[in-house]
Amino acid sequence: MTKILGIGNALVDQLILIDNDHVLSELSLPKGSMQLVDSDTSFKVGEATAHFVSSMASGGSAANTIRGLAKLGTHASFIGHVGDDSVGNFFNDDLIESGVIPLLFRSKTPSGIAKALVTPDGERTFATFLGAAVELSEAHLDTEIFSGYDILYIEGYLVFNSPLFLKALELAKKAGLKIALDLASYNVVEANKDLLNKVITEYVDIVFANEEEAKALTGLDPQEALLKLAEQCDYAIVKIGAKGSIIAHKGEITLIEAFPATPTDTTGAGDMYAAGFLHGLVNNWSIEKSGKTGSLLAAKVISVVGAKIDNKQWEEIHQIIGDL
Repeated sequence: MTKILGIGNALVDQLILIDNDHVLSELSLPKGSMQLVDSDTSFKVGEATAHFVSSMASGGSAANTIRGLAKLGTHASFIGHVGDDSVGNFFNDDLIESGVIPLLFRSKTPSGIAKALVTPDGERTFATFLGAAVELSEAHLDTEIFSGYDILYIEGYLVFNSPLFLKALELAKKAGLKIALDLASYNVVEANKDLLNKVITEYVDIVFANEEEAKALTGLDPQEALLKLAEQCDYAIVKIGAKGSIIAHKGEITLIEAFPATPTDTTGAGDMYAAGFLHGLVNNWSIEKSGKTGSLLAAKVISVVGAKIDNKQWEEIHQIIGDL
């Protein structure tokens, strides 16, 4: 059985449904971006949005993908760092409930929380307080932790901690794992373009990007960006929103149409796409079926608030996949 190990920021998402873009302007949060904030700013965001409807769910980009993989039936584990608090316990228990094996380190620092402000058009903007999540360091990693796994899935947000990011890649390669990288956010890419290009060329086998991230990295439109990325790694995937996605592998390009969906909240769309595609890949499905599975999961998750799909929908997903 193929085993996938994820590593990323262990966060709990607070999903806040705001009624217009003015709130984002007042808080100096660029729409659609992920901004790292300190505890004071996180508190101010909470104060400014306290009157809006909100909910809590475990999150973090890589954790979302790993949870999706486990729900699909892939053996999946997650490395992260949380606080020794109720929020950290919530995160741990939610992974276990989803079938994920948690490999969590803890400290007395408060657990990280990502406040996702969701506008009526379904777009989400993150004000992320990393808290204990940022305490995951290269010192926590050794060769043994990667033993027995076949693929490392790593989120681009970790590039902000380059020693951790690079050590995870180096140890995974040394242990014989293939590496899948999601580019995370266009502003993350813009701030770390040189390092990301270097690691994609030297370490990464599978890269996921949306069209904004692909352009930030390459300066090219989706089709040309895909070809550029395909020169650097084995599988290149560029997601193009309602138009679907394009996948390059061994000189062949596959266009995947988007599944119909009524967007409520785009949180987790890319994370779930990666889960579906990787699940197909480890089960030796065709690129088309793997891409369609990713597209299906993305459509399902944007139809709900947050990055968590309920059990009834997972039953429907398994039925649809069986018919693909």
